[in-house]
Amino acid sequence: MTPRELLDTAPVPGGAPLRLFRHGRDHIIMLDRNELMNTRMSGSEEALATMTIERLGQRPAPHLLIGGYGMGFTLRAALANLGPDARVTVAELVPQIIDWALGPMAELTAGCLDDPRVTIVIADVADAIRQGGYDAILLDVDNGPDGVVRDANDRLYSMSGLDRARTALKPGGILAVWSAGDDPSFTRRLKDSGFRVDEVAVRARSNGKGPRHVIWFATRR
Repeated sequence: MTPRELLDTAPVPGGAPLRLFRHGRDHIIMLDRNELMNTRMSGSEEALATMTIERLGQRPAPHLLIGGYGMGFTLRAALANLGPDARVTVAELVPQIIDWALGPMAELTAGCLDDPRVTIVIADVADAIRQGGYDAILLDVDNGPDGVVRDANDRLYSMSGLDRARTALKPGGILAVWSAGDDPSFTRRLKDSGFRVDEVAVRARSNGKGPRHVIWFATRR
């Protein structure tokens, strides 16, 4: 049996530290005993980008905000489906996540952080949202609306947080939220915040297998 090799540990403001492991050719990011993400499961994170861009349609110079770099699956999928005039801002709270992307996981990163369309901001995505002017906001923060990494993430999914996100979107813009599972109360909050909501179940693996994850596509009316 191939053992897991601990490569690094990263502190999380207001939360428990993250740990990066290598397991054979795969990488895993864990919080305590919870496996937050791994390189074997990328399908739903990629769908977060591709399905959002499909719903946006043809827009001149779209500006997307991605909350949480993770392992970069959402960013790489976005870049593959956006034109040369697009802009993508990635707000990552934990700077070591970017260090890992440029270091132990550089092969997976595939140079996406050097793309001229990309701006990396080391900040809480809640602060980046306040800048406004986005065509889409893609949130893959924590485990979904019911956070486990840190309590402060809950403010993104509260009524006030959803109001801020709606205000930060251009008319017809999309708030797309990834989650490890469904959450009927969050669906109601999205609707009560004035969004038009489409909830989609997506398989975790890009081959259509694995557990079902959920993505909410909330469109500003």
